Amino acid sequence: MIAALRRRLPFDPWHLVLAPATALLAAPLVWMLLASFMNNQQLNRFPPTIIPGSLHTDGYSYLFANAELPTWFLNSAIVSLVCVAANLVFCSMAGYAFARLAFRGSRLLLAIMLGTLLIPYQLTLIPTFIIMERLHLIDTLGAVIVPSLVLPFGVFLLRQFFLSLPREVEEAAWIDGCSRWKILWTIVLPLARPALSTVAVITFLVTWNDVSWPAIALSSETRDTLPLGIASFKSRTQTNESAIMAANVLATLPVLLAFLAAQKTFVRSLASSAVKG
Repeated sequence: MIAALRRRLPFDPWHLVLAPATALLAAPLVWMLLASFMNNQQLNRFPPTIIPGSLHTDGYSYLFANAELPTWFLNSAIVSLVCVAANLVFCSMAGYAFARLAFRGSRLLLAIMLGTLLIPYQLTLIPTFIIMERLHLIDTLGAVIVPSLVLPFGVFLLRQFFLSLPREVEEAAWIDGCSRWKILWTIVLPLARPALSTVAVITFLVTWNDVSWPAIALSSETRDTLPLGIASFKSRTQTNESAIMAANVLATLPVLLAFLAAQKTFVRSLASSAVKG
């Protein structure tokens, strides 16, 4: 349906504004890719060079020869995939409970959960560190995973999507003898695939790119995540710019692949929300 709408959309003057804006937004990514094939002398040249005169692979050679790149990739993958799976499970159950189940204090709990979205992320770092320390999880991947097991935004997004689903389908299944778990698993979740893919993409982006909390929770180099490992290339006395650019290119690839894999359902979810809004 979206493809059919795209074919029917006529030219709009806004395209003259959106096309340059798209090029402007893509420019940093293109420059990062080009800069990854420059050496440190080219990157430190003034005025800056946009297009490399000659291609160098110093940054990539340094990464694969000296850095703990596979370990950082593996740690980031473990953290991100566990958090995505946990959010899909827990946010689905919590969102369905807030949307369909009537229980005492549900509105108060929902208000408290939404209120946590207003708290700046930096204010939660110290309390989170104290909790993780008492759980003896500091300097383990568990300290990075546990605080991101349930994101309030995911619960709210799925709750709003579940509210938009017709109750008649669930009531018919209830009359036929289905339990709440079976209704959720066999009827509601298949209909909510666009919203679930949106939650998965957002959770992956948040956990894959996070550097603040892993920098506080982890102290061993072998447990560093990828953004934390990339940050170690920069120090007060020496910075390996070509390695940083090459590592950023490699770190961006999984994010692009995750978005491309869920692009159709992600765009469908946003389009559906826009139509309903």
